[in-house]
Amino acid sequence: MQTVTLNNGVQMPIIGFGVYQVPDAEQCENAVYEALKAGYRLIDTAAGYLNEEAVGRAIKRSGVPRKELFITTKLWVQDAGHESTKLAFAKSLNRLQLDYLDLYLIHQPFGDYYGSWRAMEDLYREGKIKAIGVSNFLPDRLMDLIVHNEIVPAVNQIETHPFYQQFESAAFMKEQGVQHQSWAPFAEGLGNMFGNEVLTLIAEKYNKSVAQVILRWLVQRGVVVIPKSVRKERIVENFDIFDFELSADDSKQISMLDTRESLFQSYHDPQVAKFLGTLRVDI
Repeated sequence: MQTVTLNNGVQMPIIGFGVYQVPDAEQCENAVYEALKAGYRLIDTAAGYLNEEAVGRAIKRSGVPRKELFITTKLWVQDAGHESTKLAFAKSLNRLQLDYLDLYLIHQPFGDYYGSWRAMEDLYREGKIKAIGVSNFLPDRLMDLIVHNEIVPAVNQIETHPFYQQFESAAFMKEQGVQHQSWAPFAEGLGNMFGNEVLTLIAEKYNKSVAQVILRWLVQRGVVVIPKSVRKERIVENFDIFDFELSADDSKQISMLDTRESLFQSYHDPQVAKFLGTLRVDI
């Protein structure tokens, strides 16, 4: 398994399995189980996905030794704050049936994330979390968090795919020692991602799928990826990306697809901040 080294020395698999928008318990459990059978060792979930219990059951069912796994979950905005973060963490750990987490992320840069971060620093020092990080933090908020706290986030998970490549953010995170992780590497198929002519031609060249080309492109950039699928054949296919390498010309062609804009939502938009900052999930 190819890994990246986080800023605290922890090894993180460069490819994992995501379970966003898989709320059906049985479907989620089976998908995670198949992913673990296929060789995935990083599983990415969140309290807000409402499927931590299913993930926990799949982990237990798989029989994979805990030390071989890298499990990530996330803190939702409604649980932001020092004491509420510790309570939410304990609930997530219980739902996952685990004794510790490999990575705990602040899911959104809203609410009292300073209080959350300091609680996570405590949990990290207590050995209950191997690494702590954030998700959806723009460079200015990430720098603000770094400047005013003791522990630099190990990871920032942000939207990254061929239509929104995040090269400036990636360069900034590299300077700060923060690992870049992609969510929505396929942009959920928006913009006719899987039918894009450039990506299709490159895929044909290597006798691979467009999905495999996208994942390989991200991995070659040093970006951690967490593709999602509930279909066994796709789960296996997405993991099979280490037997080819994209040429410099291929990467250049893909770089020209960048629109430099999110396909989902802008974190510069006050209405997005209001919506996500006040969205309560029945966790």
